[in-house]
Amino acid sequence: MKYILLTIISLLSVPFAVLAESSETKIHRAMAAAPPSVSQQATIMDSDGTILQKGTNSWTCMPDTMPGDKAPMCNDVLWMKMMSAVGSKADFTAKGIGISYMLKGDIGSGVSNSTPYHQDHKNAHDYTETGPHLMIIVPKEMLKGITRDPKTGGPYVMWGDTPYAHIMVPIK
Repeated sequence: MKYILLTIISLLSVPFAVLAESSETKIHRAMAAAPPSVSQQATIMDSDGTILQKGTNSWTCMPDTMPGDKAPMCNDVLWMKMMSAVGSKADFTAKGIGISYMLKGDIGSGVSNSTPYHQDHKNAHDYTETGPHLMIIVPKEMLKGITRDPKTGGPYVMWGDTPYAHIMVPIK
């Protein structure tokens, strides 16, 4: 009976082991989010906060924006502060300029353009996906005059009525 039980447990765990990504795969995907001049020396951090590779510059690259979405990003220090605030629903005020690269885009894993907290992003009335892009945090007063419409084909403001407002800059 023990043998049968162990066999069943072993067989059931095989699909999960196959689905698990290696650290090397995650590092490679994370580094693809930014130009090599940024990502080669960046710290690579997994979705759960585990450091996969220690870097020597001030950039942090991640294999996923949200756990499991496979939309890699590389962030400067200010972007990492903002991402931490988003994750904890804390207040955030941009007092400078922050840069984030998403050169692989977020096709298939987009978000609501008005809020990072939509319950079902893909069914939000303002769901948006953007191919390769930069994201720029600036003080709120610098967002005036920039459209919030992601369909214009140029830069637009995402999450404009939240403390996490930033400029999305599509790159063709």
